[in-house]
Amino acid sequence: MAAVFLVTLYEYSPLFYITVVFVCFLVTSGLVLGWFGLGVPVILRNSEETESSTRVLKKRMRQVKNPFGLEIPHPATASVTKGITLTPDCLEDCILTCYWGCSVQKLHEALQKHVYCFRIKTPQALEDALYSEYLYRQQYFIKKNDKEEKYCQLPEDAQVVDFGPVPRSRYPLIALLTLADEEDREIYDIISMVAVIHIPDESYRLSCRILYQYLLLAQGQYHDLKQLFMSASSTAPSSSDTSPGERSTDRSLLEKAGLAEDEPELHEENSKDCVVCQNGAVNWVLLPCRHACLCDGCIKYFQQCPMCRQFVQESFPLCSKKEQDEDESTHI
Repeated sequence: MAAVFLVTLYEYSPLFYITVVFVCFLVTSGLVLGWFGLGVPVILRNSEETESSTRVLKKRMRQVKNPFGLEIPHPATASVTKGITLTPDCLEDCILTCYWGCSVQKLHEALQKHVYCFRIKTPQALEDALYSEYLYRQQYFIKKNDKEEKYCQLPEDAQVVDFGPVPRSRYPLIALLTLADEEDREIYDIISMVAVIHIPDESYRLSCRILYQYLLLAQGQYHDLKQLFMSASSTAPSSSDTSPGERSTDRSLLEKAGLAEDEPELHEENSKDCVVCQNGAVNWVLLPCRHACLCDGCIKYFQQCPMCRQFVQESFPLCSKKEQDEDESTHI
């Protein structure tokens, strides 16, 4: 039988070779197209399979209203000897309290006391937690939606021209915003805001800026407010006030002080459109890089940030679909 089979195979060898090649072609095609359930390149899969395989975890967010806002309108003119101008923007009547030369250690101890001991709802509560470890205090009453500039300055008799070399034991300025009316403290989840402000002096000439912002909640938590890196150039106002040389100097000073964050090089656009499709509005923030650069349609296709290529661990929307529709209808 074996001999007969070999003779027959020899007589019909062209047909045999064609059959073998055809079978190999079918097997290879099946492997490439995923017919047998094996792993294949993502680029060859259809869109539905790509979406399901690259979907990242969506962070569950809770929307709260922040009644406090604080800006530095003229950072280039601020200094320890000349003072600083602050512009609060609050939704309710508030109290702005400025602490010059506040102890770094006592401030962070006060934040821990807000969590474990008592709530910092008033300036007096913060002063009790600081044990008067500051050089000078100024206080202003801020009316609702009042954006009037407030000028803060150390008195001349304090004789302070700098706060020493880095690392420092005192922050140049701490700005505390608290709600003036007790009834408002029962309405808002955020009851106070602490802003750590750097002001240049003779020994440390880093330009004036807000280093940290802490939002204190009535439930006993506090959150460190982080900056988002938008794809629009309008989100970086500080770059227009300083030259490229000054920005590089500031960056090196921040690195020496241990305050610099990893800022990827952004090729910023002139609009707030999605950096991928250039059509949808930017709505998604990617974590941990904090780039806001993708729209609702493109978020499902990326496991890596298109701006810095960092792997995305979580993401959250800037606004819900309902809010977007309401906003569009308002503009129309």
